[in-house]
Amino acid sequence: MADCTTLESLLEMGFGRNRAERAVANTGNQGIERAMDWLMEHENDPDIDEPYVPPVGNVLGGETEPQSAAEPGLPSSESTGDGMEDDNMIEDGAGGKRPMTEEERNQQVKRLEELMRVKQEERRERERKDEVEREKQRRKQGQELLQVKQKLAEDEMKKLADDRRREKMEDRLAKQRVRDKIARDREERAMKFGGGSSGAATSPPPEATSPPPSDNQGPPPAKKDYDECRIQVRLIDGSALQATFKAQEPLAAVRVYVQMNGGSDQDFTLLSPYPRRVYTELDMEKPLRELGLVPTAVLVVSKK
Repeated sequence: MADCTTLESLLEMGFGRNRAERAVANTGNQGIERAMDWLMEHENDPDIDEPYVPPVGNVLGGETEPQSAAEPGLPSSESTGDGMEDDNMIEDGAGGKRPMTEEERNQQVKRLEELMRVKQEERRERERKDEVEREKQRRKQGQELLQVKQKLAEDEMKKLADDRRREKMEDRLAKQRVRDKIARDREERAMKFGGGSSGAATSPPPEATSPPPSDNQGPPPAKKDYDECRIQVRLIDGSALQATFKAQEPLAAVRVYVQMNGGSDQDFTLLSPYPRRVYTELDMEKPLRELGLVPTAVLVVSKK
């Protein structure tokens, strides 16, 4: 029978019996080439080497089932295949068939082995190309992922840089506004105080031209209420600053003025040398008049 010769050919080619039986059964006994193709496609199946158990009524290599009454004229040779040729037969010159000799059988086995080798090479070449294509896809995906990560990192760095630039710009603008306000206040005070001092310097003092007081002169004039004061500040390096402030301004205005013009960012405190008094944070909120710094005063900068 055809299935027996196909099975024997596979066994002679070196395939195990379990594999050969599965190949013959799963290809429907359609020839040695179909069986070889099936073996190469399924050689990695986990159950390829397990004993083959044919379905009930279809024992591999056994006798065919008896013909049914509905098909009384069906030849028994057609029950295992649709007119398949016997792999163990060869055509003779007269158009008939004869059994193959041992030499012809060996040549057929060699031809099938060469065919199997070619098919295996083709399959390995396909697998190699598939592996190369998969590796290309993996590299492409990896590069795309790396580009996405780099883009996110660049965007994050740009955002941080923009935030820092914005913060620095806002800080510069705030400091500039403070400087401008201090400069305007200083100019206004200088103009007012400078005009009074120049007038006093050009005009003689009233006491020099007035006659001496007499006994029947009226009560002494009231003490002048100054609304400005001139503050001289001695810095740590020995230099001095001088500015005019409103009598109602807090001592904190003097400290801000020193911070902006003293050229030092160190924390410091203010004190009066005579009589010695160190001004606290509470004193910074008190007006200069209340602290006794009107009309003039000398303050000293001291490190905390």
